[in-house]
Order: sequence, then C-alpha cells, then structure tokens
Amino acid sequence: MDLLNALVAFLNFVVVPATAYGAQLALGALGVTLIYGILRFSNFAHGDTMALGTTAAILMTWGLQAAGISFGPLPTALLALPFAIAVTALVVLGTDRVVYRFYRKRKVSPSILVIVSLGVMFVMNGVTRFIIGVQDQSFADGERFLVTARGFRDATGLAEGLAIRTTQVVTVVVAVIAVALLFWFLNRTRTGKSMRAYSDNEDLALLSGINPERVVAVTWIITAALATTAGVLYGLDKSFNPFTYFQLLLPIFASAIVGGLGNPLGAIVGGFVIAFSEVTVTYAWKKVLTYILPDSLAPTELVQLMSTDYKFAVSFAILILVLLFMPTGLFKGKSV
Repeated sequence: MDLLNALVAFLNFVVVPATAYGAQLALGALGVTLIYGILRFSNFAHGDTMALGTTAAILMTWGLQAAGISFGPLPTALLALPFAIAVTALVVLGTDRVVYRFYRKRKVSPSILVIVSLGVMFVMNGVTRFIIGVQDQSFADGERFLVTARGFRDATGLAEGLAIRTTQVVTVVVAVIAVALLFWFLNRTRTGKSMRAYSDNEDLALLSGINPERVVAVTWIITAALATTAGVLYGLDKSFNPFTYFQLLLPIFASAIVGGLGNPLGAIVGGFVIAFSEVTVTYAWKKVLTYILPDSLAPTELVQLMSTDYKFAVSFAILILVLLFMPTGLFKGKSV
C-alpha cells in the first residue's frame, strides 16, 4: 500500500505537471526550430511572440465571457485561440515584411538576424505590457479539476490523492493535435514538402522553382500558431505575465537544442527532457521517500536538490552540457 501511495505522489507532483509543462515547451521549441531550420537564425523574439498571442487570446476570452459565451467545462480561451493565432500571424508577417525581409535580401549573417530579433523582442515585450499590464492575469474558467484528490482517495482507499487539472489534460490533447497537424502538413502537403526542401538546400530549392517568399510567409504563420498555442496553454495551466514568457525563452531554446536545433521531432523530445529534468530536480522528495523507506530512515528534511526558484538553472546547465559535448543534439540537428 505504501508503494502505491508513493507512486501516486510521484504521479501527482512529478509526472502529471511535467507532462503538461513538457507539452508546452515542445510547442514553443517547435516554433524556434522551424525558424532556425528554414530561416536560419535563432529567433529571440519567440517568447514575446507567445506573450503577444496570449494577450490577444485573453482579450478575446474576456470579450466572449462578457457576451455570456463559454465553452462549458472547457476553458473559454480555446474558443479565442483561432482569433489569437490570426492576430499573431498578422503581427509576425508584418514584422517580417518591415524588418526581417530587409536583412534577408542582403543575405546578412545569422548573427545579425539574432541581434535584430532582440530588438523585435524588446518592442513586442513593451507593446504587450502596454496593452495588458504587468500584473498576473488568470483567465482559466470552466471545470477546474478532471480528477480531484478527494475523489481519487474515496475511489481507491489510498491515503494519497491524485489531482489532475482540466488545463493539464487540455494542454496534452491540444499539443498532440497541433503536433499531428504539423507533421501531416510538413510530410503530406506540397507546401510542407517545399519548406523541407528549402530547409535542406536553399539553392537547389530555388532552382526547382520554389517560391522563397511563400515558404517564409508560411513558416511565420505556423510559428505564430505554435507560439500562440503554447503561450495560451501555459497561461491556462499557470497564469499569464509578460515577464514569465521572456524567462521561458531559456527552457524553450534548451529544449530545441537538446533535441537537435532544426529537427521538429527533436524539439518535442527535448521539451519533455527539459520539463522532467526541471520538475524532478526541484521536487521535494520527502513524501515519496517517507512512504518507501522504513520509519527509522524516513527523512526529516524536504530532500530537495534545488529550490523551485532556480528551476531555470537546470535548463541552463543541460544547455551548456549539450553545447559542449553534443552540439547537434539528440537527433542530429544543425550544429549550433
């Protein structure tokens, strides 16, 4: 019985939250890896693109709620998501036309585009804060829990309860759908195949008659959809704050690099590697160990390797190790 209680505690505080967080990081890392693989630069404005898209979703959600429109037990933000994706796509396409295209036509080095993306990042961050403010915004509604701790204890007779929030389940389901649609698009459609060809060999793709501006535009639209979806899911699962999305840039880039920058499958795997690493290292193992170990060996301290305040240090450490010993990542992406 104690082993079952330990397992439930492990699921409740490590597996379930890390799975939801990993899905959010995976979607964010997919956007980063698409830009790197196709447009060939590291987009440091990606975190603030997520924040801007989430802001649009929050404003639309508030509008729907004011009109008395809801999504039943599911978050109303899911209804606002297509609108937010459209707004974000227009913003990034406009940014590409006004800013990035100028440098792309002059074939500047990737390092110049990285610096340009930093400027775009600061502008987007300022615009987002101006529109919605700097306070935390909670916009999740509908049914809060799919499985409650009390209901689980009553049903199983265990001392430890398992709680699964609706937003966690929604995160995983929406992420699976988004990833499936992305891989179908890249592998089954003519435009998707053109994007892959352009990523593999730009000169050969141009000789084959592929329109580079069309590839760039579609890439930005997909990136906007992924960034907005990741941002909304993260905001529903936690809460929204523009500064949080700037901080998320580190674990998102770590996820993309660990998996293999430029490799979509690697971005997904990397997202879960980073998420489980962060949650595992910062979790206080006292409860699990108390169930497993004899009373004489039961810990009196939290048994926490690192405080949750420093969870991004885990991403940073993994990122450094990968850059030092495996610069192409787990799935042999483009060398960083």
